[in-house]
Amino acid sequence: MFSRQVFRTVRAAAPQRAVTLRATPVRSFAAAAAASTESQPPIAVFGLDGTYASALYTAAAKSSTLEPTAKAISTLNALVEKDPKLDQILHTPSLTAKDKSAVVAELAKQAGAGAGAETVKNFLDTLAENNRLGLLKDVCVKFGDIMRASRGEVELKVTSAQPLDNKTLSRLEAAISKSQYVGQGKKLKVTNEVNPDVIGGLVVEVGDRTIDLSVSSRIAKMNKLLNDAL
Repeated sequence: MFSRQVFRTVRAAAPQRAVTLRATPVRSFAAAAAASTESQPPIAVFGLDGTYASALYTAAAKSSTLEPTAKAISTLNALVEKDPKLDQILHTPSLTAKDKSAVVAELAKQAGAGAGAETVKNFLDTLAENNRLGLLKDVCVKFGDIMRASRGEVELKVTSAQPLDNKTLSRLEAAISKSQYVGQGKKLKVTNEVNPDVIGGLVVEVGDRTIDLSVSSRIAKMNKLLNDAL
């Protein structure tokens, strides 16, 4: 849970400030992460969040802290997802330098990171100095994409109306791993997301491909056919 003291400090100060963002020179995090070929991200990710994610990967690769950094970034992503108040604070444009320092310190504490602590702290400091803390969640997501590519993983997300048991997920994994949707030598990373709206059946997402076998999809198609016929 994010520190209540940080929430109180920012909430008490925020209403009294005008929204004035000073143009901050881009800190040389990316420059410090200027890399050899071995430390370059295995895939290109785009947008400003992608730029930060790529720089973070390069910095972690150069310092040989990719795995602890990835674990810390995953922790931060989960933290922001579960805490709407934290996300609101990160998007507050009127944070002072003191506020940002407090937020970064708490985020770094929550992330842990062990051997990657310095890399993660430098990354958070860079976001704060450039008024980009609001990008944290998006950067975490794209960093995750880069890490999966570096590990040779392909994400398999199975959406169902109710949780699937391990036996069913294993059978799906075995079947899809042999399909054209997974490249040779790639490893599947399986997650099961529950969404009652699918009613029944499954929605299978492999990488950037989607196979919709849900009952809700069939009903939608049937309704379209009926509407077209009338």
